Amino acid sequence: MLSVENVYKYFDGREVLHDINCSFEQGKTNLIIGQSGSGKTVLMKCLIGLYEVDKGKIFYDNRDFYALTKQERKNIRREMGVLFQGGALFDSMTVKENVVFPMIMLSDMTDAEKNDRVDFCLERVNLKDTHQLYPSQLSGGMRKRVAIARSIALNPKYLFCDEPNSGLDPKTSLVIDELISEITHEYQMTTVINTHDMNSVMAIGETVSFIFEGKLWWKGTKEEVLHTDNEELNNFVYASKFAQQLRNTQ
Repeated sequence: MLSVENVYKYFDGREVLHDINCSFEQGKTNLIIGQSGSGKTVLMKCLIGLYEVDKGKIFYDNRDFYALTKQERKNIRREMGVLFQGGALFDSMTVKENVVFPMIMLSDMTDAEKNDRVDFCLERVNLKDTHQLYPSQLSGGMRKRVAIARSIALNPKYLFCDEPNSGLDPKTSLVIDELISEITHEYQMTTVINTHDMNSVMAIGETVSFIFEGKLWWKGTKEEVLHTDNEELNNFVYASKFAQQLRNTQ
């Protein structure tokens, strides 16, 4: 379980997060939604320690992350996998070198163990025999799957995905959503996903947290997100003319 208690974050005196209280459940895909500038990316960066919170606490299985020593935080980071927006692969490295990178940085695995783990992770995301290819030789969907393989290389307890479908076509986006959902349930990870893609929400949103102007404005399930009287959430969900037309036919 990952939980957030009374978290505030400021930049140059401007409040970006206001009294955030929420939890993210193990073995589920926990989605954070909201328009650009709402604070959802800042919240994720606070969760993984890229930003320090100004007030409040973040607990990893009852461990107060910001009260820990530098070494204790590093130990928790070994339990994290991160899928960055766009994949963030190293262009000068092969697929194998990209996937093995976190193992080199954060583990004491032998070379044989690393090789076995690379093989396993690439096979799990259906990219067998791509070890010696470079990111430039891959499609957008394949690059995203390599990034997922890298994010699970250390067998994480917590998986963080920042806009995992960014830049992908709708069909490939569904493949990525299904893959993230499958590995979440398969390995019982606590998965947190930042997205503005309502297709992802409806496909895999087991819990949905809506951030509005730096505040947790609404929380529920994908079934509930379409049937709420929350005006700000409805404005976000039904922002497009196509979505509005669908709503009017219900």
